[in-house]
Amino acid sequence: MIITISGALGSGKSTVAKLVAQKLNLKHYSTGDFMREIAIKRDLTLLELSKLAEKDPSVDKELDERQIRLGKKEDNFIIDARLGWHFIPHSVKVFLDVTDEEAARRIFAERRADEKYNTTLKKTLENIKRRKESETKRYRQYYGVNYFDLKNYDLVVDTTKLTAVQAAEKIGRFVRNILAK
Repeated sequence: MIITISGALGSGKSTVAKLVAQKLNLKHYSTGDFMREIAIKRDLTLLELSKLAEKDPSVDKELDERQIRLGKKEDNFIIDARLGWHFIPHSVKVFLDVTDEEAARRIFAERRADEKYNTTLKKTLENIKRRKESETKRYRQYYGVNYFDLKNYDLVVDTTKLTAVQAAEKIGRFVRNILAK
């Protein structure tokens, strides 16, 4: 079984995916980690890399090919990836939603070393909106898809008022119900 978890920035994709992977004893991958690796290689911030990707398709191509390979060569894993549902169509597709304000609060509280530009909560909210616009524009342009279209998913979980554990439990129940059929 392959589970793809997509979602809004700050919705808890990586945290929830790790928890679900542990619960279901699956390997975990994250395109956020893949993206950070590319940013480090190119000596850029994530926001700078997202902006560069609007003009340089090699960034997305590298991420896409990695996901496609995983979907073809491996089984029994979970991947948090905005477009995982698109590149691994035979997966169980989950979308995590969250309000922009809650996402900003979560991201700002994390204070990731590779996101030093999130200096205030207000700035973090602005950066979320810019990154969301950048990604939405690229994905429409490159693939003709909108990852915010909830019809693309088997399960949608709003994490705004949920803990990561609660969200993981919902996904775990959903997956167990699929396996029981």
